[in-house]
Amino acid sequence: MVFHIVTIFPEYFRGPFEHGVVAKANESGILNIRIHDLRTWTFDRHRTVDDRPFGGGEGMLLKAEPLFLAVESIWPGRTAADPAKRVVLLSAAGRKFSQSIAREFSECAELLLICGRYEGVDERVAEHLADDEISIGDYVLSGGELAAAVIVDSVARLLPGVLGNEDSTVNESFSDADRLDCPQYTRPAEFRGWKVPDVLLSGNHA
Repeated sequence: MVFHIVTIFPEYFRGPFEHGVVAKANESGILNIRIHDLRTWTFDRHRTVDDRPFGGGEGMLLKAEPLFLAVESIWPGRTAADPAKRVVLLSAAGRKFSQSIAREFSECAELLLICGRYEGVDERVAEHLADDEISIGDYVLSGGELAAAVIVDSVARLLPGVLGNEDSTVNESFSDADRLDCPQYTRPAEFRGWKVPDVLLSGNHA
């Protein structure tokens, strides 16, 4: 699976994807993470990606043109009807990300994540470019980069070969109707007076 991330801060991702199972899967070719600098698709001397909103208001908005050009360059000839290639705008107004959405995204061949910044993104991106809008929670972030890292990690875990034990994705939290996993313990059986439940030590805990 290929993940495309469109951002004005490509250096942000030097950390999140250089460790753990995502890094190993990226190195082995199970997945391919491609970071795209949005400023590549600007043409003025200052490489401007944002502008003031019509009607006034606080802050700046990411402009529509660089984002449209970015997607059209990454996927020439793509049509909105192609379910294997999805454009996701990371936005506070989007659907709340969940394990079921992660499973949905894991069926794609390629996923393109647009990282919002400033006060948001020109609404024409949501209306005419993105296939989906996703939020990772009801709180404010400085931009969509952290949300993109969360989504890549969550989706990547569901891909065959990423985890050493394929059963891990079946038995962990939210794997079955979004239920939580049961409490788990490891050795020693007693720590500072707190004991592991007897049923886990008896062998009768199937």
